[in-house]
Amino acid sequence: MKRVLPVLLAIGLAGCTSTTPERPQLRASGSDQSQVRAQETLRQLTFDEKIGLISGKMLSFVPAAKRPPGVTLGAGWVAGVERLGVPALVETDASLGVSNLLQMREGDVATQLPSGLALASTWNPDLIHRGGQMIGSEARAKGFNVMLVGGVNLVRDPRAGRNFEYLGEDPLLAGALVGAQISGVQSNDLIGTIKHFALNDQETGRNVHNVVMDEAPMRESDLLAFQIGIERGKPASVMCAYNRVNGRYACENDFLLNQVLRKDWGYDGFVMSDWGAVHSSEAILAGLDQQSGDQIDQKRWFSTEMTPKVQSNAIPISAVDQAVSRILTAIYRQGLDKWSTAERADIPYSANSQVALQAAEQGIVLLRNENNLLPLNNDVRTIAVVGRDIDKGVLTGGGSSQVVPVGGFKVYEVAGTGPAKLFARRGVGGTAPLQALREAMPGATVMFSDGADPAAAAAAAAKADVAIVFAEKWATETNDHADLSLEDGQDALIQAVAQANPRTVVVLQTGNPVLMPWLDQTPAVISAWFSGQRGGEAIAKVLTGAVNPSGHLPITFPASLDQLPHRVLPGSDAPRADAETRAVYGVQAGTKPFDFGYPEGSDAGYRWYDAKGFKPLFAFGHGLSYTRFSQSGLKVSGGQRLTIGFVMTNEGERSGADVAQVYVSRRGKAKRLVGWKRADLAPGQSAQAEIAVDPRVVADFDTTLRKWVVPAGTYTVELAHSATQVAATRTVKLDRMEIAP
Repeated sequence: MKRVLPVLLAIGLAGCTSTTPERPQLRASGSDQSQVRAQETLRQLTFDEKIGLISGKMLSFVPAAKRPPGVTLGAGWVAGVERLGVPALVETDASLGVSNLLQMREGDVATQLPSGLALASTWNPDLIHRGGQMIGSEARAKGFNVMLVGGVNLVRDPRAGRNFEYLGEDPLLAGALVGAQISGVQSNDLIGTIKHFALNDQETGRNVHNVVMDEAPMRESDLLAFQIGIERGKPASVMCAYNRVNGRYACENDFLLNQVLRKDWGYDGFVMSDWGAVHSSEAILAGLDQQSGDQIDQKRWFSTEMTPKVQSNAIPISAVDQAVSRILTAIYRQGLDKWSTAERADIPYSANSQVALQAAEQGIVLLRNENNLLPLNNDVRTIAVVGRDIDKGVLTGGGSSQVVPVGGFKVYEVAGTGPAKLFARRGVGGTAPLQALREAMPGATVMFSDGADPAAAAAAAAKADVAIVFAEKWATETNDHADLSLEDGQDALIQAVAQANPRTVVVLQTGNPVLMPWLDQTPAVISAWFSGQRGGEAIAKVLTGAVNPSGHLPITFPASLDQLPHRVLPGSDAPRADAETRAVYGVQAGTKPFDFGYPEGSDAGYRWYDAKGFKPLFAFGHGLSYTRFSQSGLKVSGGQRLTIGFVMTNEGERSGADVAQVYVSRRGKAKRLVGWKRADLAPGQSAQAEIAVDPRVVADFDTTLRKWVVPAGTYTVELAHSATQVAATRTVKLDRMEIAP
């Protein structure tokens, strides 16, 4: 007899029944008393103190003798006002842990979470929240009160170098997860950010390119991810992006910052710039409140350049006061004035690493498992393991998010000059997969080859019961990929091993999807992403069945470059310019300014594949298990409120977790994810789920009405294992609904 576990899931505006539902307020946590305190403090500030609050420095660029004493080196520092009890802002990157490599804090370590795509593959907001709590607690213990978390730029092109930091291609999934992370970080009385606002979806020419997009598709995709993330996480700050949007730089874009963020969404936190993303003092009039790391901008727009403009009334003092007020309000709301960054605390690294381990375990995706090759069982006596550096650790992404984990890691310098070289560091650390596998299978002989000699690797594989090839494609901030192929001849290596041993498993360590010309020859493939501090153990546990894989893709794996909206990455073929026009940090150094649009519009990722009828290599939402799940009992109700219920059942013989997904479409429109349920189920156990759909996810944004509009009509509801594997379908009629922006 099946056990039924009732589980309720509310996604979005649950209980919304009127035709004009109340717009969720995006006010940061805290009461209006914080604003009152901010105004009281503002009245006591000198002009120089105000300027100090709206301009930040990178202390690593300041001579040691001139740095404020006792401050931990990090991404940035903003002077406080000691006489009034206003603390300095001590800022650290990033979303995957307390970043420490770029700041060169010798000997410093931190708990390293798996990459953003690995976290998103868990589809587990509660786990993401715990991860945020953990990294936020370490930031505070190290003397930071601002954490630059919350990367929610949508994955529009799988070649983009920073995809590994982000949370996938769907606005609902990414927005819900980033909100969970931010709320976890800020639970430590920190300021957290959401970034990079907006449409900073690739690295090529990120300081010079201009994204051209109409408002409606922008609202229905990238902006919706930010909106949901802000509603759920209530970040005290928004970080604006490098790129231009419809001709205006994001950090001085009145439409993005004043019209959308503040007027339409009611956001009352403060906006900080990305480092090197400010181009004028007048940006303060367009909604920017704080210039970050002003030494790397062309000019110190919010300090040296701001002062004479205010004195001459070219910029009103009221604009400076407004920016200062927003910053002070965030400080008081988050309680930064109630503790000192001079305090330090011991960090329970052992306990914290358990969060990293659980995230890695839940984020690994079993892509293929023909003839149940996995999990490896006791009949396997010899294993040939092939892969670069898997005796040392797991691969980590590069750039401002990079974390030196407990135990340290090996750093390889990668080609680059000047500041770009800081980002171009390929690192390997954490627990080593080779050792973890040997410990997980003590009765087997595990042979190791680094893969440098494909013939030798194939010869070893031919003598083994099973071969496991660890393949990688490193990714870093500042660089996009030219293609989706594995680097350094790894495709040929996999083919050689698979030809020698038909029982070959491929473990992918990547920050992006990759093409797999060898797929038909390899019966089992898992995506481990960049798996963090405990990644080696997590991979070994999944391979051996100690952990039943439960990850599901937050991103589509294309079958070829021909399926992408842009076959050639925008700007990658742009003419080169001279040194004076190079992007900050050498991003695709020398690329001239260029414009481009996204032909997919709001149909990013799986929506594009659905609209075009393309069959991907692996679909958004795909993920296999060592047990069997069914999804049934689909019930829908419509009218003024779309509610969806269903039952998930574990029909196999071992415990596992399923991620049931619900998609909705209407005639002429691509399907959209409207909700999901992740449930841990014992054999024979069932879970009942109910989803109250956020109407914005199925709506169109009407630029004439300035509202979201759900058109009246018939909609198709799909209960699914992935965007392409549907378990049940129903139709439902919805009434017209209008929602404030």
